[in-house]
Parts: sequence; structure tokens; C-alpha cells
Amino acid sequence: MEKRDYAVILKHSGCNCAQAVLCAFAAETGLSEDLLKRMGAGFGAGMGCMEATCGALVGAEILLGLRLYQGRPVLANARQLHGAFTQRCGASLCKELKGRDTGVVLCECDDCVRHAVDLAQELFYES
Repeated sequence: MEKRDYAVILKHSGCNCAQAVLCAFAAETGLSEDLLKRMGAGFGAGMGCMEATCGALVGAEILLGLRLYQGRPVLANARQLHGAFTQRCGASLCKELKGRDTGVVLCECDDCVRHAVDLAQELFYES
């Protein structure tokens, strides 16, 4: 099963979007799914309950730090990840992605999770 599909299954099995992205990389991080779920627990419905960054993107940003941080900032990588996610999904804010204020959904949650997993693999787990 592809990692992106596993993440969507996790999302439909009680994980929020951030937790689903994080837990899909349990083997690569060497961390338990329980710990990864704890790390992503505050990001259901994005940051601030739809007011800010999509939870799936937050999960991918946490993975970025786990994979690449070596005592120096990873800001350029974070900017690249954010830009790539925004390009694929149409926005990075949960409320914009879900069309909360406009009624126009830019990207469904399952697809945000898929894109976040794909980007994590492309940008820092396959490099």
C-alpha cells in the first residue's frame, strides 16, 4: 500500500490530518505512532481550528524538522515545502482550502493529506 493511501486510511480511522501525515512516516522517523499522534494532536481542523495552516501541511513541516534539522534552521526547506503545498492545493490555510468563507472548496482534506505525504517523500525522504 502506498504511504499516501495509508495516511488517508489513518485519517478515516480517528486521526486528524496532521496525525495521519505524521503516522505514515513512523518507520522513517523511528518514532511510535502513539508519540506522533501526540505531536499532531493539536492540529485537527488546521491550526487554530481552521483559522490558520492546514494540519496536513503542519504534519509535513514537523517531518521536515525530524528529518533535516541538524542544529541549523531549515527555513529554506520549509519555504519550499509551503510553496509546493500551496501550488498543489491552491492555498495553505485550512479555512481557504475548505471554502469556509467562500463556499468554494479548493482541496478536500483527503487530497491535502495525500499532497503533504507526497511532498514529504519527494522533498526530504527520497533526497
